[in-house]
Amino acid sequence: MPQPPEPSSTIVMHADAMAEVVHRLAQEIVGGNPDVEKVVLLGILRRGRPLADRLAAHIKEMTGISLPVGSLATTLYRDDLRAGMGHAQIGLAGTYFDFPIDDMTIVLVDDVLAAGRTIRAAMDEVMDYGRPARIQLACLIDRGGRELPIQPDYLGWTVAAGPREYVSVRLVELDGEDAVLLIPHPYKFGSGEASP
Repeated sequence: MPQPPEPSSTIVMHADAMAEVVHRLAQEIVGGNPDVEKVVLLGILRRGRPLADRLAAHIKEMTGISLPVGSLATTLYRDDLRAGMGHAQIGLAGTYFDFPIDDMTIVLVDDVLAAGRTIRAAMDEVMDYGRPARIQLACLIDRGGRELPIQPDYLGWTVAAGPREYVSVRLVELDGEDAVLLIPHPYKFGSGEASP
């Protein structure tokens, strides 16, 4: 069941706009990879995985090719956890993919790009599993606030979020609705991709 919006939230993207953006991202991934049959999608948990599944469905409609889709749980690879600034959430679904990544083009898929630390952690994790030909990044939202020199290859939308705002991506698969909200919050967030 859809959750009611926060009283002071701003709707950045509704369901129809999200669908259009995901379709465009799929087109751009196909256009950026003439050898699309050598592409695999790895969704960063939690919301990157449903987005990766949606991209794969659009790409299959466009090309007839079913791309492999897997999941990455980057928590244990984050530098803020190793530095004692965060905590691991035990019991959540973990990294899973059952296909080789050597010599493949990996497209990391995430919902919100902020500091860049989650993406760096995802790349570290991928390299522990194999040696891809290249790694690309597809993000639904870039909220700014970068701390590392990481930029998406495929970007849905840019949101100018301040330090006291967070971006809430809601997906039907997890939240019962598709929407992107900008929500003010009374405290300043630390580094980290996903807003609370």
